[in-house]
Amino acid sequence: MSSQPIDHFVLLPLYAAAGTAILALLADLFIARRGAVIGATALGGLATAAAALVAGAGGRTFCTTAAGACSWVPTWPAAVTAVLFAGLTVGVLALSVPALRLGAAPAGEFCFLLACSMTGGVVVAYSGDLITLIVGLETLTLPLYVLVGLRRFAPGERATTEAASASVTFFLISVVSTAIALLGAALTYAATGAVHLDMLGPAPAPLEPLAGVGAALLVIGLAFKVAAVPLHAWAPATYDGAPVPVAAYLSTASKLGGVLALAAVVSRLDTAAVVAVLAVLTMTVGNLVALRQSRMVRLLAWSSVAQAGYILAALALGEPGVVAALAYAAFFVVLELIAFGVVVALRPPGADGGELDGYRGAGRRAPWLGAALVLALAGLAGLPPGLAGLFAKLSVVDALVQENWTWLAAIVLVNAVIALAYYVRVGALLYTARPQAGHIPATTHPAVRVPRPIAAALIGAVTVAVLLGFAPQLLFDGLT
Repeated sequence: MSSQPIDHFVLLPLYAAAGTAILALLADLFIARRGAVIGATALGGLATAAAALVAGAGGRTFCTTAAGACSWVPTWPAAVTAVLFAGLTVGVLALSVPALRLGAAPAGEFCFLLACSMTGGVVVAYSGDLITLIVGLETLTLPLYVLVGLRRFAPGERATTEAASASVTFFLISVVSTAIALLGAALTYAATGAVHLDMLGPAPAPLEPLAGVGAALLVIGLAFKVAAVPLHAWAPATYDGAPVPVAAYLSTASKLGGVLALAAVVSRLDTAAVVAVLAVLTMTVGNLVALRQSRMVRLLAWSSVAQAGYILAALALGEPGVVAALAYAAFFVVLELIAFGVVVALRPPGADGGELDGYRGAGRRAPWLGAALVLALAGLAGLPPGLAGLFAKLSVVDALVQENWTWLAAIVLVNAVIALAYYVRVGALLYTARPQAGHIPATTHPAVRVPRPIAAALIGAVTVAVLLGFAPQLLFDGLT
């Protein structure tokens, strides 16, 4: 690194995120009150979002003297994604409040780990070299290994066992994928002599095969974070075995981090063939397997796999598709948070997602929750009134057509049609009468009472989804 002074002002988002983790730990240590720990973490998340907006696109820092390449690159896309990470953290914390009040998990440890994960997300957003990128991605992911299995009690032995199994599965596959990504980074450095993203480019002719292998390994290793096929097998079991709010964080913040890392790599290295193959396999396998699911969280998990395929389709274009991919990821995480938020609201505190049949008639018993879930499902399917999701899919298809990748655009459209089957199925189930009058399934509440933190998280997420749907150009202006 250079002897240039460090610009602490542009590091404010990182300081706020890391300070949130420390604050949660100190609040738990000295105050030892659940409300104080949760409140401190929520305020820290909001402070992180504010710091990202205040710092904006200031000067770079941690730069080398030779070429001027920097490891911390503040841009407006970085600020937007840092705000998203902070918002997702606060939203998931709100969804977790009922279970934390019951003592399902220790509040101090839960909030500390969640804040650490947010810190990793902020680092990914601002990273300017491969090492910082991978370290940030691991900081985002490592706390989730513990959060997946962090339960003092569960509704049954099955849930407890599945949480531990999901945590171990997630950890083992993640270690392998990280090793692959690090090997890819090492080979890329050996071929190009650069680790800073701004300096990555074509390798000298004798080293082109080595550079190609390095780029492919980087993409495959990072594809784990977005649950791309064939590194997707961990996602359904992990989502279903984890507490539902943690599954929501895995499906949104963790996936957003993976998309950012992939976008940074594919926009600078020639990875079109590998990413295109991953995109086709991911969206097709995700949609076909989702058709057969009978559990809500597993269906959302496979849907999330398919959604990753659409994002990868845009990333296959390289730099021309990055804006469409990032916009799609932003829309997706908001809609996914709404879907998981409704699941948390309809289920008993600390329970898993349950069977699909347990949601029969839920839209009649809780009209506002039913409407929110229908909005999220319509957006994920790319149908009105989910205008955010519709715009996102059209942006990906338009980018593919503009770059003459019509065949891949056609595959995206075919998969979008296949996905309609299970999205419409769940939406219809919400308003389907029970088979027997007066019979209440054991998997759901007879009267749905939404705790205030969950209601606040849902209202915020729905508001953001609606605003993004009606004013999509605002997001594009922020990403360009």
